[in-house]
Amino acid sequence: MLVNLQNILKEAEEGGYAVPCFNVPNFEMARAAVDAASELSVPVIIGHVQVHDGLIPIENIGPQTVEYAKRASAPVCVHLDHGIDMSFVMRGIRYGYSSIMYDCSDLPFEENVTRIREFTEAAHEMGLSVEAELGTMSSTAEDSHGGPRLLGRDEIKKTFTDPDMAAEFAERTGVDALAVCFGTVHGIYAEEPMLDIARVREIRSKMPKSTRLVMHGGSGVDQEQVAEAIKAGITKINYHSYWSKAASMHVYEKLKETQGDMFYHEVQEEAYRKLKEDAKEVLLRFRGGRD
Repeated sequence: MLVNLQNILKEAEEGGYAVPCFNVPNFEMARAAVDAASELSVPVIIGHVQVHDGLIPIENIGPQTVEYAKRASAPVCVHLDHGIDMSFVMRGIRYGYSSIMYDCSDLPFEENVTRIREFTEAAHEMGLSVEAELGTMSSTAEDSHGGPRLLGRDEIKKTFTDPDMAAEFAERTGVDALAVCFGTVHGIYAEEPMLDIARVREIRSKMPKSTRLVMHGGSGVDQEQVAEAIKAGITKINYHSYWSKAASMHVYEKLKETQGDMFYHEVQEEAYRKLKEDAKEVLLRFRGGRD
């Protein structure tokens, strides 16, 4: 069934667990995440991030994923992730996304507040939930030679979210979820991340209870730190890069094993099975092993 973030994350906070948001730039990934949740009878979030729109436009992936979510036996939130410009955000609304991340985190604080407050008021009128971001989440970037520039801890620390600003932001905007920066990055880590869990705990203590906390860049973080972040108040964890890489490596090994003697649809299904298997493991892990 199609739902938004509000009920999913309220129940997660009350239950002391977190819900993964799997970014799904193709239908096999969406199918794997939703089928995993349905088999376990637990909620899941699937997202389409604006930077993936060049891989598959929201006009193509959106109607497919929304319809699949509606038919699922588990609660599924179809989430537009990191919508930077309003035209992309409006496309997401047009194609039935139940939750929108309007990302104005690169803007000055007051402009971020103003834009998110205005959008949240309108989105709530339409029954949609809204996520925003405060602090600027670092990402794996390209260096001058076109390869990945991996970010170290000192660089990441410059982007951490201020707890008092987070509380003010949540109060003034009425946003449903807030992505905060405390040691994670988008993409692949240069070194093992060290999360500032005390900062998460302080942010949660100062913010209104109706605004839930989000961790981006969750797929490269060890389980012990993930568990501590959940205890500190994180209820939504974005999960993509390492999930996607694991499926690629699995297919690579299968192709080596068969010396490439596979049809393309068999390659797709092999990736789907691995993605679903890993999604089930993540869904249970974020719930503390409970089914």
